Amino acid sequence: MAEAMHAWLEVSLTCSGELAEAAAEVFSRFAPDGVVIEAVTRYDPEQHEQALTGDVRVAAYLPQDEALERTRLQLEEAFWHLQQIESFPELQFKSVEDQDWMAVWKQHYEPLKIGKKWLVLPAWINSDPSESRTIVRIDPAMAFGTGTHPTTQLCLLAIEDNLAPHQVVIDLGCGSGILAIAALKADASFALALDTDPLAVQATQRNAQLNDVQSNLQVAQGSLPDILAGDFALKQAPLVLANILAPVLVSLFQQGLAQLLQPGGRLVLSGILESQADEVLSAGREAGLELIQRYQAEDWIALVMG
Repeated sequence: MAEAMHAWLEVSLTCSGELAEAAAEVFSRFAPDGVVIEAVTRYDPEQHEQALTGDVRVAAYLPQDEALERTRLQLEEAFWHLQQIESFPELQFKSVEDQDWMAVWKQHYEPLKIGKKWLVLPAWINSDPSESRTIVRIDPAMAFGTGTHPTTQLCLLAIEDNLAPHQVVIDLGCGSGILAIAALKADASFALALDTDPLAVQATQRNAQLNDVQSNLQVAQGSLPDILAGDFALKQAPLVLANILAPVLVSLFQQGLAQLLQPGGRLVLSGILESQADEVLSAGREAGLELIQRYQAEDWIALVMG
C-alpha cells in the first residue's frame, strides 16, 4: 500500500496570550481555512486534571501544493517583520495528513476563567448547570478576540467593576463582540457595537446569536464620527468601551471620544502598552476626564476615565 500523502504543512508557535492574537492575524493572511488558537495545558497530579499553563498555541495549515514554498517564504518574512516589534518564538513546521481539523481543534480548546465573574467558553462546549460564573460563548474560528489577550481580559475586569445593571453600553472597535456581549450577559439593557472591519461585524453578529443577546444589540460597521452624527441607536452611554490601540485612542479623543459619555459616565480604554499610558491619560485629561481606575497585565494597561 502506498504511503498516505501529507496534504498540509502545519505552522505553529506557542506563546503568551498577549502575543497569540497578533500571531493569528499574520497566520490568517496565508491560511485559507482559518487559524487554530488553543490554550496549552499540563496535567496537575494534585488536582488530577489538566491545568492551564498560561501559554497559547497558535497554528495554521498550508496546502502542500505548487504555491507552498512561496507561501512559506512569505509567512516567514511576515514574522521576521513582526519580530522587529515583539520577540516571538521560532515558527515550527510539520507535515500532517488530512483529517477533520475542527474535530481535532475542539479537543484542545479550553474554557477561560477571567476575574471573579466571567467564563469564556468556545461555542461547542456545554456549560455545567451549576456554573455560577457569567458565561460568554465565542466562536474562536473567527479569531477576532477570544479572551486570550491581556487587553481583552483587562476590559472584562473593568466591566465587572464598573457596569451597573440596566445601563446601556457602547463598544467601539468591537472585534469579536466579546465585550458588548459580556456587558449584556451582565445585565446591560442595550449595547451598540461598532467596528470598521466588516468581518468583525460578522463575527460579532455570530457571537451575539450564540449568546442569545442579538435582540438587545445593534452591530454595525462604523466608528466615532458615525455615532456623533446620530447614525445609530445610541449617541451617549454611561459606559463606553474602547479596546483598540493607544495611538488610535489618542486620535479618537481629538475627534470627540469623551462626548460619548453621559454625565458621570465611565470610559474603559485598553490596547495600551505601559509605555503609552501617559500619552493616553494626557489626551483624556485634555478632553476633561480624570483617571478612576488603572488595570495592568504583563506590559498592557487598561484605564477607566470619567
